[in-house]
Amino acid sequence: MATFTTTDDVEIFYKDWGKGLPIVFSHGWPLSADAWDAQMLFFGQQGYRVVAHDRRGRGRSAQPWDNNNMDRYADDLAELIEHLGLRDVVLVGHSTGGGEVSHYIGRHGNDRVAKVVLVGAVPPLMLKTAANPNGTPLEVFDGIREGTALNRSQFFRDLTVPFYGFNRDGVEEVPGFRDSFWLQGMAGSIKGQFDCIREFSEVDYSDDLTAIRRPTLIVHGGDDQIVPIEASAHRAAELVDGAELKVYEGSGHGLAQLEAARFNADVLEFIRR
Repeated sequence: MATFTTTDDVEIFYKDWGKGLPIVFSHGWPLSADAWDAQMLFFGQQGYRVVAHDRRGRGRSAQPWDNNNMDRYADDLAELIEHLGLRDVVLVGHSTGGGEVSHYIGRHGNDRVAKVVLVGAVPPLMLKTAANPNGTPLEVFDGIREGTALNRSQFFRDLTVPFYGFNRDGVEEVPGFRDSFWLQGMAGSIKGQFDCIREFSEVDYSDDLTAIRRPTLIVHGGDDQIVPIEASAHRAAELVDGAELKVYEGSGHGLAQLEAARFNADVLEFIRR
């Protein structure tokens, strides 16, 4: 397995396949690089170099007790890009990974970046506040913390239903997606997953979005039950200069898996411009 060690001595697992323009994928919570299987295969076959890592505390990476925060996630991404010597990178971030990608640019700049894709991404802010009335109430995130802390196995199984929209009329359940989600979640560190809840819910990434100076595609499901579109993609499209917003009407949070062919084609067209 390919790994590198961060400056704070944490071993990070990554996949690095193919040759060509590099595309780096950042996964959502509580998943791992395997969430990008359909994209890694497709874009690798299209002649791109595809890279995806397991965030610290997830999958095959080490499970530190401390530093499970977005500053460190962004720095890990920067160190991975530096370790592999990547330039002109297309950054693709889903959900929490969208926060990671945005915060990477906010902390480390645009120099190594060619384009950005945010899908079902949490920025700018998920939490409901006076200034963000369309956000999600704090008690919802407290419930996620409780479910993760006390019975994450069952909580992850239950979470797959709204994640993929399997509770919606006309949406056929795909047991394999539910199984894969559960396996990836249970491979991670409960401490890392617990700490990350604050990072995807209570951290404001508005300044990171305004720091993006590269062509940006924002893809979001119109029926996303995990990261509601009004407080995320619609606001993000206003903050990122020149961003293109593409809404998949009726689709949910896991659209990169449920609608992999459509998503892959849209991202390919965006990259080739």
